[in-house]
Amino acid sequence: MTYKIAVLPGDGIGSEITEQAQRVLGALGLDLEMTTAPVGGTAYDLHGHPLPPSTLELAQSSNAILFGAVGDWKYDSLARELRPEQAILGLRKALGLFANFRPAILYPQLANASSLKPEIVSGLDILIVRELTGDIYFGQPRGSRIAEDGPFKGERQGFDTMHYAETEVRRIARVAFQAAQKRQKRLCSVDKANVLETSQFWRDIVISVAAEYPDVELSHMYVDNAAMQLVRAPKEFDVIVTGNLFGDILSDEAAMLTGSIGMLPSASLNASNQGLYEPSHGSAPDIAGKNMANPLATILSAAMLLRYSLNEEAQACRVEAAVQAVLEKGLRTADIFEEGSTKVSTSEMGDAVLKALE
Repeated sequence: MTYKIAVLPGDGIGSEITEQAQRVLGALGLDLEMTTAPVGGTAYDLHGHPLPPSTLELAQSSNAILFGAVGDWKYDSLARELRPEQAILGLRKALGLFANFRPAILYPQLANASSLKPEIVSGLDILIVRELTGDIYFGQPRGSRIAEDGPFKGERQGFDTMHYAETEVRRIARVAFQAAQKRQKRLCSVDKANVLETSQFWRDIVISVAAEYPDVELSHMYVDNAAMQLVRAPKEFDVIVTGNLFGDILSDEAAMLTGSIGMLPSASLNASNQGLYEPSHGSAPDIAGKNMANPLATILSAAMLLRYSLNEEAQACRVEAAVQAVLEKGLRTADIFEEGSTKVSTSEMGDAVLKALE
C-alpha cells in the first residue's frame, strides 16, 4: 500500500527539522509518497496567502501531514487573516482535526535538563488531550467595537466568544477516556467551572460520558490549580483533557518539565485518524539556517504519524527506540546540551538516528 504524506515545512527552522524526519521515514522500507508544499509565511511570499488552495488540497488528499512550524517576526504587520499562524488554524478547521495529543515524557537521559528537581520529574509520562477546533479561538462573534455600556462606555474594546457544542465536548471526552484506558486509567478534566458557564457545561458533559468508561477514574481540576500542580507534583497526572485555550497553555508548561520543548511531538487527529503531526515548538527564526535546531521532536512526531494514521505500530516503536539509543550515547543538540555530552548539529542528529535504526 502506498501512503501519501504531505510535507509542509513552513517557516524558520521548519525545513531543517522536517528534512531529518523525512530521512527517517524514508529509511523504514515503507511505500511512502512524500510531497512537499509551502505553508505559512513561505506560502504568503509565494502565493499571497499562508494556506494556498494547492497546499490545502494536498493536505486533504493525503493520509497524514508532516508539519514543521510557521511564523516569523517580519509578518507581524500583516492583517491577522494573512499571518502565517492562520495556516495551522485553517488546516485544523478544514480537516476537522479536533483531537490534539501532546505527550510530555521525560527521557531518563535528560533528567538533569528539566527546570525541576529530578526527584520531582523523573519518570514523567503525561498525555494532554486538547480539543482543537472549538472554544474561544474559533468562537463568533469576535472583533473590536465601541463599548455601548459599562464603566468604559464609549471606549474601544476587543471581544471574543467562548463556546462549545455538546457534540464537541462528547467526542473529545471519548477520545481522552479511550487514551486513558490504554495507560494508567486516570483522567483529569481541566476547566474553570467556578467562573465560566462554558466550563460548567464542559464539566457536566464529561461527567455524563464517564458513565461509558467505568474502568477510568475521572477527576476535575480548575485550570489555575492544574497549572500549579503540573509544577508541584506533575507525576500525579496521567491523562489530562481540556479545551482549546487551556490546553494551549498547559501543554507548553508541561513541555518545559521535560527539559526542552524541542523534544516533544504532537498529533492532531480527525474522526478518520487522518492527522497532522508537528513538533510542539515554534519556528525559531533566530536560529533558522544555522543547522542547530533539535529535530527529535519532529522525528518523534513522525513516529506518532506511523502509529495513529498509518497503523504501523512496529515502525513507530522502531523510530522511538532509535531516538532513545541516540540519547543514551550522549548526543545532544544545543537546546539539551549539558557538560559531559557531545554537541551535534541538526543534520548530525538526523545521521545518528538513521544509524541507530540500522
